[in-house]
Amino acid sequence: MANPYEVLGVREGSSREEIKKAYRELAKKYHPDQFGANPLKDLAEEKMIEINEAYEYLMKNTPDGPSGGSYQSRGNYNESTYGTRAEASQPQYSTVRADMQRGNYKAAESALNSMVNRDAEWYYLMGMLHMKKGWYDSAKNYLATAYNMNPSNSEYSDAYSNANGRNKNYRDNYYGRRNRDDEMCDFCMKLWCLDTLCECSGGDLIGCC
Repeated sequence: MANPYEVLGVREGSSREEIKKAYRELAKKYHPDQFGANPLKDLAEEKMIEINEAYEYLMKNTPDGPSGGSYQSRGNYNESTYGTRAEASQPQYSTVRADMQRGNYKAAESALNSMVNRDAEWYYLMGMLHMKKGWYDSAKNYLATAYNMNPSNSEYSDAYSNANGRNKNYRDNYYGRRNRDDEMCDFCMKLWCLDTLCECSGGDLIGCC
């Protein structure tokens, strides 16, 4: 992996504010959305992935003040120091994320379904897609798989937790409405029975019946 300081164009030991400033400038320059149908869009997506990974790594490993260490002293930029991010570096995932941000769910779903290698990132994106469509049960299952495959990824764990809460609220509301409907039906049935008994005795509880 490339040195994250070199990717962002900052010196080793830079402060968090310096890293943030460099990231914002690069994000404005390379964000894929500004390329439209330009053939350079794919290259911009790959560059943006590299920038995001470098930024996330440095923000995780840089204290609030100036850093006294170096990239070499903290170890190589790989799975052992940063977490399993190999799956997120695939360009097609960046395209899926961009489609979802634009609300183009059909294109995102088509791209995901065409992929053979289904890793944690694939399950995460499919789960988020189902969440946006309101399919909370299947979304929870996909996000649970992503979390179980890579529990150290905070994005996956946060999404799974949110899906659990949303799914519970959905079920509580749904079954709560059903219970109220059942109570109303039971009340109407009892009322009808009382009216029938009254009529049999020569009375009439409900005049319209």
